[in-house]
Amino acid sequence: MQTDNEKYNKTVRPNTAFLNELKNKLPEFFAKDGSFDLDKFKTQLKEKNINELSEGYQLDFIGKDYARRQAGEMPSTVIVPDEKQNRGGGAHSKNLFFTGDNLEVLRHLQTAYANKVDMIYIDPPYNTGQDDFAYPDNFEYTDDQLEDMFGLDDDQLTRLKSIQGKSSHSAWLTFMYPRLQLAKHLLKRDGVIFIAIDDNEDSNLKEICDEIFGENNFLAQVVWERAYAPINLKKNFSPSHDYMLVYGRDANIIETNGIMRSNEADDRYSNPDNDPRGVWQSDNLSVGPAIEKNIYPVTTPSGRVVEPPAGRSWSLSQNAFRERLADNRIWFGSDGNGVPRLKRFKSELRKTGITPMTIWKYKEVGHSQEATQYLQKLMGGKKYFAYPKPVKLVQRAIQLYSDENSIIMDFFAGSATTAEAVIRQNIDDQGHRKFIMVQLPEKTYHINKDGKQVPTKGGRTAFEDGFMSVDEIARERIRRAAEKIEDDNELTLPEDFDGSFKHYRVVKPTKQTLENIDDFDPNNTDLFTNMVEGFSSKSLNIPGDASGEETILTTWLAQDGYPFDVNIQEIKFGNYHAHMVDNRLYIINEGWNSTQTKELLNQLGTNELDLQTVVLFGYSFNILDLRELENGLKQLDSKVTLIKRY
Repeated sequence: MQTDNEKYNKTVRPNTAFLNELKNKLPEFFAKDGSFDLDKFKTQLKEKNINELSEGYQLDFIGKDYARRQAGEMPSTVIVPDEKQNRGGGAHSKNLFFTGDNLEVLRHLQTAYANKVDMIYIDPPYNTGQDDFAYPDNFEYTDDQLEDMFGLDDDQLTRLKSIQGKSSHSAWLTFMYPRLQLAKHLLKRDGVIFIAIDDNEDSNLKEICDEIFGENNFLAQVVWERAYAPINLKKNFSPSHDYMLVYGRDANIIETNGIMRSNEADDRYSNPDNDPRGVWQSDNLSVGPAIEKNIYPVTTPSGRVVEPPAGRSWSLSQNAFRERLADNRIWFGSDGNGVPRLKRFKSELRKTGITPMTIWKYKEVGHSQEATQYLQKLMGGKKYFAYPKPVKLVQRAIQLYSDENSIIMDFFAGSATTAEAVIRQNIDDQGHRKFIMVQLPEKTYHINKDGKQVPTKGGRTAFEDGFMSVDEIARERIRRAAEKIEDDNELTLPEDFDGSFKHYRVVKPTKQTLENIDDFDPNNTDLFTNMVEGFSSKSLNIPGDASGEETILTTWLAQDGYPFDVNIQEIKFGNYHAHMVDNRLYIINEGWNSTQTKELLNQLGTNELDLQTVVLFGYSFNILDLRELENGLKQLDSKVTLIKRY
């Protein structure tokens, strides 16, 4: 039989994600059959005097409809908790690290973390044509299915499938589009995303971001000076910068915290005239080009008459100048003979700090070589990553758009620079920010024709040191960085310092489990296969010591909108163990029969148990026990909803 998600995904079209979002915000424009009432919508537009035919353009590329469809699909994977980590070093941590395909992880988080993430920083593959990107999707549909989904003819289908394993612009955009679409849903209304990119895809990224986030929500294109010296072997230019595109969910309500003021900047303020309003510094009062009406003579206290320099004028009108002069806000120098300057008091500066500019110098936020050297030293002198980002670079982004309790996400975690940046920022301002990292378990080896493990081109050092995949290195980096931060801040470390994480693997069920699902008959009176066991770490052939029940429960809780640190209560019905969260009872394991049903109904009838919903794993129930439970719940005075999941 098909799983619930498989049934849903068969109905998904390129505009499904958009329609779901529209239905959530404008349900009044949908008919009972779920169709959108376009005529009603047009009428509303006309009544509000909006030009529905206004000019505009958008970026088209091979695979766009496929990418849009991917954004609307349900996950086909399960979330497997790493119980060894989660009961050990990560037991009390609020941070999360997911190993798996970030598209699947983003799908899993759509309910639990919708509108909850404050800031996203990502450093996706740059698509330079140097083996740093190849489109990974294998199109797990038949040609007939693809043609039907998107209304393609044979030539169009051939073009779509041509992006497989390629690094073309269309392939890169098809890869990025659904991930950005899903990421947008996770951001709060005042949330912000930083996307690192270089010249190869900068213009294309800008266009799809304008489409997904809205061009009105574009905040900046930051230029990061990543190199401090030219590469003289370059034929024409030696690139010295990368970009970060910055978009907000709703730019109308977003305001930066600003850059923290340095001691050097504060030292520029003084109070030479003992002004009771406190320390100040003076600004040039002339501006250019000249504004005719703002050119007028000013008499200094010493009696000297001065005018603005040639081609310039005063920045204040004559009336405004007189007002500032009367308020002792004009400074003529200690001898009263200088050109007038405007006094700006430190007490009147923006409480949020210095407004950031769009060019970030390497002296302020670090450069690429510095980041490589730092990470190499942290990892015991071994170079595992070629181009990591500096911690200070990501930390500045965090400073600008987060508060002390923010959630920061990076779904291209790489070397986990973002995780360290979050931890360091918490030390700097005593914050309690939490991170969510996602990293594909990209292997550091491949299997040769003799069946032997052979290190990849850039993975030899990591492979020889026992790291089988990139995500393992990232997690080890977080541990080492946290240990260093603890050592460096031993005397001032907060009691609730969180330098660890809970770890989850997002994986597809095995072929055998999928075959068992296909063969399952819900009308059987006997169960021949323990379906729960197929979802354990052991059956999935991954480390972590998770039982099948723990995997299913973790996956369901995320689906139902619960965070990963939710309180789970164990409930016993005789010798059967179930789990309860809020007013939802989860029944997963085999072994539920009439005895447990009677006990459940008795506890509900005596108000010993307060339930609204029972969620059960359909593969663990034969038809007779399932019907008995259904009928029993229907007879209760208080309504309890039964949800069967497959």
